[in-house]
Amino acid sequence: MAFSIVETDNLLLAREKIIQWRPNLVIADFTSFANSLHNIQQLSSIYSACGKSIRLMIFNSIRHEKIEEYCLSQGSHAIFSKSLSLPELYAAIQTQLSSRPPFYSKRQYTSPLLTLREERILKLWTDEANNDFIASMMGISTKTVYTYKRNIRMKLGINNRFSLFIEQHQQ
Repeated sequence: MAFSIVETDNLLLAREKIIQWRPNLVIADFTSFANSLHNIQQLSSIYSACGKSIRLMIFNSIRHEKIEEYCLSQGSHAIFSKSLSLPELYAAIQTQLSSRPPFYSKRQYTSPLLTLREERILKLWTDEANNDFIASMMGISTKTVYTYKRNIRMKLGINNRFSLFIEQHQQ
């Protein structure tokens, strides 16, 4: 059985990894987000990325009532304690994996990787518009254009700004 362990304190990055890797199971502890959440709905990004085919196991290192209520309202069947013994943890994981619906050959699509604003900036960027022009068209600062471009590259898995254009011209 192949597995990968990834730790992140960024919900957006976690969502992108779930969409990219399509794992059988995601194990999460949202407690670390309790103080940084502006709105409990921010956790929905993880639920939407998991969709119906990826099982999500929620662990709780410190009891947080709002997070527990939200997770249960989203269809989580149980919230597990981090004090489970290894045999209990193994059994819980096996139960989660065996209760997962079968994967389908068709790719399950969730919400798009890029926001509408990012898509618009990407279009201007690939049309070879310079940063000042993009900034004026979008009504943002040039520094914000750089930030959007960095986020776009991260979301699309592009290592540098030239890869986007090289791959585009090789198709």
